[in-house]
Amino acid sequence: VVLLAIAGGGAFYYISKQRAAAEEAEDTPAAKQAAAKSHAPPVYLPLDNMVVNLADPGGERVAQVGITLEVADAKASDQVKAYLPSIRSAVLLLISQRTADELLSQSGKQRLAKDIHRETLRPFGGADDFEKEQESSKGKNSKKSSTDNHNEMPVLGVLFSSFIVQ
Repeated sequence: VVLLAIAGGGAFYYISKQRAAAEEAEDTPAAKQAAAKSHAPPVYLPLDNMVVNLADPGGERVAQVGITLEVADAKASDQVKAYLPSIRSAVLLLISQRTADELLSQSGKQRLAKDIHRETLRPFGGADDFEKEQESSKGKNSKKSSTDNHNEMPVLGVLFSSFIVQ
């Protein structure tokens, strides 16, 4: 019984030291800055609604899509605004290559969002890293150093604010 009590006390002492060390590491200025960034509210950049003819036979189908970009911060929003005409053009071309059947399915919308995200990173040199990351996640499911480079990109995600196919 005495040995069990000593072992239990030693384990408690060891765990409490580990927790204290972890809390002390979180109190460093770099950790506080990272925590402040993660708790900052997201910044969104809405794009004007786009109406696009779809690639269906006959050309009678159209899509009206509203897109909102999630950006890292207000500075990133200004960076994206500088390239907005080329981003809008690339997005319009992407949507016009899709058929109504592709856009009506959930997987088609998710694929379109990934493609739009890739195109929004292209002016900042991140499209190639984005493609490599997608290929490596399909093949080996391993994380590379491209995720560190990916964190520096201004556009974090693509959200659909409206999606109408007629």
